Amino acid sequence: MSQRSTSVAKALLVFVLLGLLVLLLVGVAGVLVLRRLGAAEAVREAESLAAVTARGIIEPRLSNGIVRGNPNSLVAIDSIVTGAVLRDPVVRVRIWSPEGEIVYSDQKKLIGSEYQLSDTAALALDTGEVASGESDNSLPQNGSDTDVGRLLDVVVPVETPDGHVLLFESSFRSAAVQASGLQLWASFLPVLAVALLAFAALQIPLAYRLARRVRESQRDREQLLQRAIDASNLERRRITSDLHDGLVQEFAGLAMSLSASADTISERDPQTAASLREAANVARQGMRSLRSAVMGIYPPTLQRAGLPAALSDLVAPLEAKGVRVRFDVAPDLELPVEVESLLFRCAQESVRNILAHAGAHAVSIRVFPDSRSTVLEIADDGSGFSPADLERARAEGHMGLRLLDDLVRDAGGHVAVTSEPGPGTTVRLEVPR
Repeated sequence: MSQRSTSVAKALLVFVLLGLLVLLLVGVAGVLVLRRLGAAEAVREAESLAAVTARGIIEPRLSNGIVRGNPNSLVAIDSIVTGAVLRDPVVRVRIWSPEGEIVYSDQKKLIGSEYQLSDTAALALDTGEVASGESDNSLPQNGSDTDVGRLLDVVVPVETPDGHVLLFESSFRSAAVQASGLQLWASFLPVLAVALLAFAALQIPLAYRLARRVRESQRDREQLLQRAIDASNLERRRITSDLHDGLVQEFAGLAMSLSASADTISERDPQTAASLREAANVARQGMRSLRSAVMGIYPPTLQRAGLPAALSDLVAPLEAKGVRVRFDVAPDLELPVEVESLLFRCAQESVRNILAHAGAHAVSIRVFPDSRSTVLEIADDGSGFSPADLERARAEGHMGLRLLDDLVRDAGGHVAVTSEPGPGTTVRLEVPR
């Protein structure tokens, strides 16, 4: 599999895994919301059933005598309740007066008893609307209901023919209400699952296209970077060639001409001859400086003889100053041209800093392979520097290391500089081969 295909597949896999995690979280949240909505809808269904029972069945059959405990009125209501109302999940029916008297109950022993109205009944009386709430088994009127489990009380205001307000209370088994809510939200669960799966199926091709576009953009960026490096190298070679074949040769010719003129007039005019020889020496010094500049711009040995020879030429000024140089390049190390150029640039910047600031007595330069990268390590025993020294140098305009770090990161590599005042400095460059 190509590197491009691997990158796209990896990005797609990460997206799919994150997408599945998000879908899982959304699914869990959706289930919780559906369960809550199902429970609320089940309670609303219980309220609707109680309201229909109270106002459609019980209220039309209420007589004024029920308030006074008329036996005929109680028998009429009881026949309706036992025949049509007391059906699962309804397990208890009571009719209350606003004062808290039970004027009717399917439990005959409670008829005529007075208790404090429950919060649910009081709410229904105050609002004139249907109210519901969990039955409180600690209330004395509910003391005999412990054998039926938890109950949901629904209270509906009703009126007798003469306008006397009563409260119709029906109690539902909470387990039955919850089961109804479970069925409601479970019926929507497949819809939620299908919607989430459809969303995931839609996202995968979009993610694949996005990953491909990102990879193509990265490839285009790499190509542009390579073209920039190639153009820079070409321009360096052109400038090097122009300087070497132009100014360097002119300086050499000038030095030779001045020396020849000095030899010609040395007997007749020794003072002028001495001036000409001094001028020739200045020309030779300028020629050497220009050759060093040419070497810094583009070392000809890098392309002609390879990285070891170019590095050897690079450290020549160190050796000329009496610095001991230990040079170690892994044998048979074959590198792309752009990698060799990058390693040389790093070594060049390090050698410049050593010459200018370190005051080193010994320098070690190593180039070796490490896993999938090539490592350049340059260590000196110079004065070193602290992080504060580095920041101060950057603030003063010394940007060599920062520019080098940007160049290496663009090539996918990494530069680490370790330094302390005293022990010296180590620069380690890792760049993919």
